[in-house]
Amino acid sequence: MLEGARDMGTNRLATLLRSLLARPDEVMLELGAGGELLVARLRAALSALILLLPLVGAVSGAEVGETVIGLAAAVFVNIMAQVWLVLARHRRQHAWLPYATCTYDVSTTTGVLVLLALGDRVAGMNSMVVWAFYLIAIAMTALRNDGRLTLYAGALSIVQYGVLAWVLFATAGGPAELVSPDYGTAIPANQLERLLLLLIMTLLTAAIVHRMQRLVEMSGRDGLTGLPNRMWLLQQMPRLLERLRGGGSMTLALFDLDRFRRVNDELGRIDGDRALRHVVATVGQGLHDGERLVRMGGDEFVALLHCPMGTAWERIEQMRRLLWEDPFQPGRGVDPQRLSFSAGLAAWPQDGDDLSSLLASADRRQRAGKRHGGNRVMARDP
Repeated sequence: MLEGARDMGTNRLATLLRSLLARPDEVMLELGAGGELLVARLRAALSALILLLPLVGAVSGAEVGETVIGLAAAVFVNIMAQVWLVLARHRRQHAWLPYATCTYDVSTTTGVLVLLALGDRVAGMNSMVVWAFYLIAIAMTALRNDGRLTLYAGALSIVQYGVLAWVLFATAGGPAELVSPDYGTAIPANQLERLLLLLIMTLLTAAIVHRMQRLVEMSGRDGLTGLPNRMWLLQQMPRLLERLRGGGSMTLALFDLDRFRRVNDELGRIDGDRALRHVVATVGQGLHDGERLVRMGGDEFVALLHCPMGTAWERIEQMRRLLWEDPFQPGRGVDPQRLSFSAGLAAWPQDGDDLSSLLASADRRQRAGKRHGGNRVMARDP
């Protein structure tokens, strides 16, 4: 039993790591782009507040050199914050931007600690205010919805701060250099605690990102078939069409199973669900890389094919024949059930330049196919 529990725990951890390290899908990338813009705005606001820190320090009696360093750093981070804000407004045009800004946030914190250490070695290790920006940099990765970025930020923070602390301890001329009237005494145990806190913050943020990914996945996925759902299609279709404007073709196929209500009534809900999964598996064999099958609801589906209308008709017709020739096998004692669908096709941009018009054209043709007896693919209006 203990071995089984350990194996289950190991499998869950492996699943979590695979989820965090996997490239986000289109929905998560779109949300991440919005998160990057939000982070840029937060960074700009926080940078403006940072200008107050050296002024507060000067009023409270901080040394002139330390105040000058703090003010120079505050001016620098404010300039860079505006640069990142401008870049973030161009959503998803720079795939490298989240990693660049994350590296900047962490490295800037390290740089300020290095500058403090030049004036007071212990300040570089015991300054809680500056060190806390490592935690902020890690926490802000949750807004990008990318587990890889969170793990990267945490690892970078731990490595940079660990190296800084090691160098400061290694180059100290004696115990006297590790004591400061303003920052207390620097001891290895305190630095190890800070590294542990960085690790805890990384794991906590990664857990939040994983949870957000699961919630988004559940909202954009059909629970029965695992296919993208209507919400996913509504969110992603504008971007998919925008990509085609640079060159390419796409045909939308809307198909509805023929007389599926009778199948549900005769077989029951459980076998009816199995029949739907059989349809998805059969039709899915005809899709190429990058193409999508979407469940709109009930027994209605949409296929997005990256090909012209003529080629799409041939491929959907082949799927229709394959489904008809491969009957669904219900439970024991029940005869195999032949399934069929009626499909209507709409080509972009000939039949519409947005999702609404494409669906309207495809639905009109699909209904015409139903009126003519079903089990057919319609590419033109009757």
